[in-house]
Amino acid sequence: MGETTGGGGWRRAGFAGAAIGVLAAGAAAGVAVERLTVGRSVRQKARLALDATGPYGTLRGTPGRALADDGTVLAYETDGTDVADGTGAAEGSGEAPVTVVFSHGFCLSQDSWHYQREALRGRVRTVFWDQRGHGRSARGPEEPVTIDRLGRDLKAVIDAAAPEGPLVLVGHSMGGMTVMALADRHPELIRDRVVGVALIGTSAGRLEEVSYGLPLAGVNAVRRVLPGVLRALGSQAELVEKGRRATADLFAGLVKKYSFASKDVDPAVVRFAERMIESVPVDVVAAFYPAFGAHDKLAALAAFRDLPALALAGDQDLVTPASHTEAIAEALPGSRLVVVPDAGHLVMLERPGAVTDALTALLARAGEGPDNG
Repeated sequence: MGETTGGGGWRRAGFAGAAIGVLAAGAAAGVAVERLTVGRSVRQKARLALDATGPYGTLRGTPGRALADDGTVLAYETDGTDVADGTGAAEGSGEAPVTVVFSHGFCLSQDSWHYQREALRGRVRTVFWDQRGHGRSARGPEEPVTIDRLGRDLKAVIDAAAPEGPLVLVGHSMGGMTVMALADRHPELIRDRVVGVALIGTSAGRLEEVSYGLPLAGVNAVRRVLPGVLRALGSQAELVEKGRRATADLFAGLVKKYSFASKDVDPAVVRFAERMIESVPVDVVAAFYPAFGAHDKLAALAAFRDLPALALAGDQDLVTPASHTEAIAEALPGSRLVVVPDAGHLVMLERPGAVTDALTALLARAGEGPDNG
């Protein structure tokens, strides 16, 4: 148990890191990966080459900082005119323009919206932020982290980055849960300012029923012991991170399996997702994990019932299956349900055109989009 050096220790650390890789990709148990036949050094060179490929993660906006109610500094960026300094009013109208606020998922960052950010740039005002412990945002003192806490964080970001004017809220996976938590705590904000909502690859609850494509009995057994295992691993974060790096090939296979579904996904996009996920420390993963089992925000969806809404998922999402998105759509009479074929959990990266088109249509339905007028 106390061994931290030597072949056996590193091997155990490697398998622990691989297990965290599964969790970081949204799964809760191990998965078989095809044997790779290319030499390790060749694969490492390929990863380095892919790191330099494409513009993924390079889009930047005007940086800002929001202060959560527990003092945590949350990083955000805006694209478009700046409402906060009074220059955001539409010319001659005296009113602030719509702001589209994007909330990312677990073990990702604001950069996961790369394609949508690129497509909407110059067409509508946008805010992208990093959830606490992710990207450029600080971790904060509260552990474990709850979904309700994330909803309060989103309110702080809105207060700082878009204090006035209509809002469209967009959330992927954990980000969608964050949006639901905001609605649960601040229904008056939804009533007074929100003109549209998009919930992508997310769930309103009952995540304990998700099997991640694995035998349910095995997944349930893992769920019983995983919180304790994560706490133990979180106390040895440096060792586990080294183990995760040592098992990079397995980690890459897990990311691809649980993030994407199509065979033609760009390898540079897969590597981009891998970099985002592996950048989140294991102790942050451990701090967030209990929140998903406790998440239950079906009732909070009532705040969005009279709004134009989008419920979108990949048809082969193993992390938050399309059935969860369909349940959200059923609770929102004004929603448009979009199930994207041949797509997995990171549908906004795998099928960016379908997601961007659906978001653009939502903005038009809300009367605030680039295609309106």
